[in-house]
Amino acid sequence: MSSLGTLSVVFDLDGTLVDSEPNYYEAGRRTLEEYGVPDFTWEEHERYVGISTRETIADWRRRYLLPASVDELVAVKNRHYLELARTKTTVFPEMRAFVERLAGEGVPMAVASGSSAEAIGAILAGTELDAYLRTVVSADEVARGKPAPDVFLEAARRLGADPADCVVVEDAAPGAAAAHAAGMRCVAVPYVAAQADAPEFTTADLLLRGGQAEFTARAAWDWLAAARRRT
Repeated sequence: MSSLGTLSVVFDLDGTLVDSEPNYYEAGRRTLEEYGVPDFTWEEHERYVGISTRETIADWRRRYLLPASVDELVAVKNRHYLELARTKTTVFPEMRAFVERLAGEGVPMAVASGSSAEAIGAILAGTELDAYLRTVVSADEVARGKPAPDVFLEAARRLGADPADCVVVEDAAPGAAAAHAAGMRCVAVPYVAAQADAPEFTTADLLLRGGQAEFTARAAWDWLAAARRRT
């Protein structure tokens, strides 16, 4: 058993472990441009942070009256994204340190993401996080994406963990809602500062309003140790 007892940690990927949102924005901008929608802005992109690729594109079809199918648009966006993800993804340094600390202490870990399995694999391999994070769940593998709890519950199942013993690390409001719905504790590290007051974050057990600038591996470890004692 790990030094945290039965606790397991489930990470969101995009915006939590890695700063992939610039790549998602650029992939989305290129995709929409191909279909005649110019000038997609970062501010417009931010409304989709934490929402799965498929659900984002379904909304784009309605919003921009796109003629292509969701499947076609997903394939185009994924092609653009994978070109960027393999070489241009940055890991948040304190998150890497936290993952390495957890691995060293034998704490079970998983990734539960709204991205495609191919995109998750490309990021983990390209950043070498795959050395530590081998249990991975994509929203494509479950019935519903966040804010539904499906990806987190499937991650717990694959870890052989009780959801009540899982701590989710998330950057987005839909992910915090999903963690709460799964019956898991949540460390919220908002990627979009303006979303820190979102009602979904009020369910988080630890909310770091300053986002990645406030997060440290040592403080997160100390909080987990204290959480174990409260269990």
